Amino acid sequence: MRKILLIGATSAIAQETAKIWAVKGDEMFLVARNAENLSAVAGDLRVRGASKVVTMTAELLDFELHQQIVTSAIAALSGLDLVLLAHGTLGTQKLGEADYAIAEREYRTNFLSFVSLLTPIANYFEKERRGTIVVISSVAGDRGRQSNYIYGSAKGALSLFLQGLRNRLFLCGVAVITVKPGFVDTPMTAHIKKGPLFVDPGVVARGIERAIQRRQDVVYLPWFWRFLMLVIRCMPETIFKRMKL
Repeated sequence: MRKILLIGATSAIAQETAKIWAVKGDEMFLVARNAENLSAVAGDLRVRGASKVVTMTAELLDFELHQQIVTSAIAALSGLDLVLLAHGTLGTQKLGEADYAIAEREYRTNFLSFVSLLTPIANYFEKERRGTIVVISSVAGDRGRQSNYIYGSAKGALSLFLQGLRNRLFLCGVAVITVKPGFVDTPMTAHIKKGPLFVDPGVVARGIERAIQRRQDVVYLPWFWRFLMLVIRCMPETIFKRMKL
């Protein structure tokens, strides 16, 4: 039975992952912004077998709350074994291009809020000399594309930050897992036309649990995105900049 802090608990991927943990009888501390949705998710997890579910409503752009979130989770569960950070937004690129304030909010949501939360989380696990940190990044962070380079650069910065954090915590026995999903059929991508590369969030959830069991460093979900992004990363800039991606 694991003690798990789940931040962004009402996101589609987080919900599917939490269902897997509930069946295992894990204890969970759930954090999300919408109290009604959070309550519904908590109730569902209790029915599925979670041994303990505690909730906390928080606006994650309020960085002053981040230490309190971590402290409250540790107190409620009498410690932590695993943390999943699954919050984020997928803003409209054109709006961010036109208005810096919108772009800045994307960076604060998709990068800086993670750094703020991971600081007390990492310090806790470093002292414990054990634990697992799982963070959902994105394949969009592997290379800047004209269609989403604001979101992508935030995720790229996050992936690089996690790489350094993983290097720091490795000798302490703490695993830091970077999850890079491709296209996932969730409310966040509702405005995007669906194609054959889209998968159900349950596919990603199962991949996350496998990555935790195997203590992987970086996992692309589904697996084929590792090879797709290898091709994209290796493409010469002279060619890539002419492509409408």
